[in-house]
Amino acid sequence: MGEHPSLDIVSSDGTELAGKKIVLCITGSVAAYKAIELARLFMRHGANVICVTSNAATDLIKPSYFKWATGNEVITKLTGDLEHIKVADYKQSDLIVVYPCTANTLGKLANGIDDTPISTVLSVGFGSKIPIVISLAMHQAMYENPSVVKNIEFLKDKVDFISPQFVEDKAKAAEPEEVLDFVLKKFGVSQILRGKKILITAGPTVEYIDPVRVITNQSTGRTGVLLASEFVSAGSKVTLIYGPGTELPPKGAKIIRVETSNEMRDALKKEMKQKFDIVILAAAVSDYTPEKPSKIKIKSYLPNLNLKLKRVPKMINEIKKIQKDVFLVGFKAETNVSRQALIQSSRKKMIESRADMIVANDIGLEYKQNSNKNNVIIIDSKKSIESGRKDKSKIARFIRNEIEKRIQTHNAR
Repeated sequence: MGEHPSLDIVSSDGTELAGKKIVLCITGSVAAYKAIELARLFMRHGANVICVTSNAATDLIKPSYFKWATGNEVITKLTGDLEHIKVADYKQSDLIVVYPCTANTLGKLANGIDDTPISTVLSVGFGSKIPIVISLAMHQAMYENPSVVKNIEFLKDKVDFISPQFVEDKAKAAEPEEVLDFVLKKFGVSQILRGKKILITAGPTVEYIDPVRVITNQSTGRTGVLLASEFVSAGSKVTLIYGPGTELPPKGAKIIRVETSNEMRDALKKEMKQKFDIVILAAAVSDYTPEKPSKIKIKSYLPNLNLKLKRVPKMINEIKKIQKDVFLVGFKAETNVSRQALIQSSRKKMIESRADMIVANDIGLEYKQNSNKNNVIIIDSKKSIESGRKDKSKIARFIRNEIEKRIQTHNAR
């Protein structure tokens, strides 16, 4: 069976929400009809949308309409299939949006009442810390009711509210475009990085000794993949040249799979025939490769095996020769060295390659103890700034922010 025809629009306006699962809860406000437009906007920016409706909402709009719009089954009641757990348990979704949200549903969330599919989904999502965005819609007198004010007050630090517009004594739900803009900003869309063309290398490379044996390293590709994800969410056009890493590459990026350092270099040169704004070389490319790989499998009974390795040319040194104006980011890894020595070797690399920024890290003993965390130093021609030891997802955000700050002055040159 082919894909649902409604999915043809996915990512037609951008990929900022690619790979994101958004649960859209629709309550019984007259503005419910606008939720269809909102679902389509989310999809046009790459999201997968699942609708949850209240009885009052389905009195206004048939569930089949939401199914048609999203290509997904609509949750109208909770059954033994545990729909609320499937969409709102830990890490099951990326965001829950209530649009429009009535005073009734707001009160249920604030007071832990879950007697409808929406209130139960919200209750589970609230507990599992899935971010919740609420777009209120009600009569102005209700909006000023002390109980409603108290509920908003209780929830305002725990969920995001999108302010209603006051028109004709009604607190009207924000327009779908406003909600989309809010959600894009929440996921990190950037006016500076939006539309920028970014080329990233990530993961290890393998160098063949013979048709089955290889030399490689322990890179998982996690940092490069997380960086690619960050730039997709920022609204950039991302191309990821990816060695055999263990991390799943992000949706919304163009992925080019490679194995060897030679393949990575060829892919890099081929892609750079088109102009990029930013090139980030985060791959852990092998420094050496066998001089003469055997065309047949080397016999395993040999008592000794001498391997002659030759140096792999540094890809970073070739980038500015191809595109002199590109903003170039290199990575430098050392093991068990002082901070000063790390900065010194990174500055040397920066000067040799004419890079604009180097991300340096020590992958020695401390890193080995927990490789999900890292501590990086960002180095440019003027200064160095340290991230502190953080989860790699926060490191990727830190690197992205530092690139974002510098790209403005780079473009102004």
